[in-house]
Amino acid sequence: MLQHELYMQRCLDLAQNGAGYVSPNPLVGCVITNGDKIIGEGWHRKFGEAHAEVNAIHQVKDKALLKTSTLYVNLEPCSHHGKTPPCADLIIQSGIPRVIVGMKDPYYKVAGTGIAMLQQAGIEVSVGILQDECRWLNRRFIHFVTQKKPYVILKWAQTQDGFIAPDANKLTPHDFEVKRHITGFIVQKLVHRWRTEEDAILVGTHTVLTDNPALNTRAWKGRNPLRIALDKNLRIPHTAKIYDGSQPTLIYTDKNTPIPTDASVNYRTIDFSTDIWPQILSDLYEQNIQSLIVEGGLHTLQTIIDSNCWNEIQCFTTPTILAEGIAAPVFHGQPVSESTIDQSKLTVYINT
Repeated sequence: MLQHELYMQRCLDLAQNGAGYVSPNPLVGCVITNGDKIIGEGWHRKFGEAHAEVNAIHQVKDKALLKTSTLYVNLEPCSHHGKTPPCADLIIQSGIPRVIVGMKDPYYKVAGTGIAMLQQAGIEVSVGILQDECRWLNRRFIHFVTQKKPYVILKWAQTQDGFIAPDANKLTPHDFEVKRHITGFIVQKLVHRWRTEEDAILVGTHTVLTDNPALNTRAWKGRNPLRIALDKNLRIPHTAKIYDGSQPTLIYTDKNTPIPTDASVNYRTIDFSTDIWPQILSDLYEQNIQSLIVEGGLHTLQTIIDSNCWNEIQCFTTPTILAEGIAAPVFHGQPVSESTIDQSKLTVYINT
């Protein structure tokens, strides 16, 4: 790997530290080098706080070195006033002569203007180092700002013979409870880590009534996502864990929305007689929800697939054999990675 690529990879590694904290902003990391030495680095740590370039520049102890240094950043420096001043201005004021950018920012308020500002100030700018990797890291942000809807990830586990759960109608409650946990503790803990990195998590009515999930991140330190339940006929009892008041909860229903009994609960009315997913994704976009992970049952997962409203699937396949039960969803997607975690094969697909 070339030196430029090594430093850009470091930017990507740093940027990942902001996952779950910076949304709806992008994940950004920055490295400043002088000769063959890194003299400063940083990442965007939290929405509303200093950007990666600011943190990296502030870390440089001898500011005189900046005038002979190179700044690497995985996303084009911002050029507009938002929660913070433009990073392009700070780079120019610092006297940094060279900037290496992983990819242009697709957000309409930047979209090349940050690069143009640097070039107009006489800074040498190169663009497109590890561009594919940069785009993958910020796929949620890119989809959100270009398509004006959240990036949707479907997640499920299935047995080797293609079932996502046993059939509760054919088993005693005890046998169902024993068989329904397809994956082990390590995978379950990983899934909780993933939840901390997404803005919202969604399940259907049947999943709430059957499993009574908390939809939190209790097995991993991090923020809880907005939890969302589909409840067309308001059948979910208020004794369910999603009503425990511990985190914000959103209920989509077909009925007139009731007055919430808890400030953490919000109801939205949508039309269940037509495709609900464009309605939901449009509403979530308006709420600045950049990413949504769906952990629902077969009906919920399959309707999203059939509506073609998904972007990514994270599918665990375990060695378990059920012989009968609820079959896994049917979909067409391109596999982009495969790995083994605690005897389960994780395959990631993207919607092509």
